[in-house]
Amino acid sequence: MAKDRIAITGMGIYTALCKGVSQNHQALHNNKSGISDITILQTKHQGSLPAGEIKKTNEELRNATRYHSDEKIPRSVLLSIPAIEESISMSGMPDLSECDFYYATTVGGIDISEQLLLEKSNGIYIHHNEFRYHDCGASTELLSDYFKIKGRQYTISTACSSSANAIGLAAQALNSGITKYAIAGGADALCRFTINGFNSLMILDKEPCRPMDNSRNGLNLGEGAAFLVLETEQNAIERGANILGFVVGFSNTNDSHHQTASSENGEGAYLAIQGALTDAQLAPEDISYINAHGTGTQNNDLSEGNALERVFDQMPPVSSTKSFTGHTLAASGAIEAVFSILSLRHQEIYPTLRWNKKIEGHQFASFNSKTDHEVKYILSNAFGFGGNCSSLIFGK
Repeated sequence: MAKDRIAITGMGIYTALCKGVSQNHQALHNNKSGISDITILQTKHQGSLPAGEIKKTNEELRNATRYHSDEKIPRSVLLSIPAIEESISMSGMPDLSECDFYYATTVGGIDISEQLLLEKSNGIYIHHNEFRYHDCGASTELLSDYFKIKGRQYTISTACSSSANAIGLAAQALNSGITKYAIAGGADALCRFTINGFNSLMILDKEPCRPMDNSRNGLNLGEGAAFLVLETEQNAIERGANILGFVVGFSNTNDSHHQTASSENGEGAYLAIQGALTDAQLAPEDISYINAHGTGTQNNDLSEGNALERVFDQMPPVSSTKSFTGHTLAASGAIEAVFSILSLRHQEIYPTLRWNKKIEGHQFASFNSKTDHEVKYILSNAFGFGGNCSSLIFGK
């Protein structure tokens, strides 16, 4: 990314913490967790598996949009709309006709398909057209139409690295000169498929999760959406935009170690981190803070920690903000990108809630409360199933 720095001129977010950038910042600043019992999603796991659930029904979310009469709109799309609206408003982008859209999701319309299949199993006739929003790409089209985005449209579904890849790919496209603006991010909603799937892997914690702690016992799922508006620094300066920060490095790798597990030595993560540093033309000692992938599973946190120790001789502060939101799957990279920009702008770093003791065998520790800290460059990791590993570096 040597041609021109890629500026972030707008961002929007919706998580279990709350809706909006400033409200999310207040929650982070005050060490407030969004993990709670599931009450909106109808599942047998209510009361037994906590999650980062947004406490709004689909009907309530629809009523705040132009989709109020269409009950088949996926929840991930409904969560995306206010986050995209906020990012566009903040950026002051003058013309969406010159904007490309990079949308990341893994759930897509599965939540609607689940309900339709339940109705079908109860003897209700369901026409095949009712499943028209099931595919991930349908969500991209719905949102592009909603906001009248006229540029290229991309759907990215690489598990938990999806929205980090959306941001990185958008930055690369801007640097190549093929587009003027990009909206990049992603969303995922809680649904029965993901909860039951992760539960079958026996990696869900029945208590609020404790990432990067020696007593960690699994992850909590979450839901949410986040988006960045990206453009070149030159374009942002010329139009007088407020620059929030920069995407200075990106790398995506795949070690193909296992369908769901990370390699013990963190090979894919190591290669992604090294690649992002090379792309940013930075040394490990330039990183002020690491926003770890940090899911809270035995395998992930050990693997990521091993990768970090392979890269950093002197470990900067490291934490997992999934302790606030739960693991929001495809949305996590973009949500944590917003958190990274907040860290840069407010010169503070956000903790691993409920952290108590460093992982046995690791030489570094996390921390459990918000800390004022000089921040210049942040490494933000997003590692997905199938070995798809991505690292982003954000700077002032």
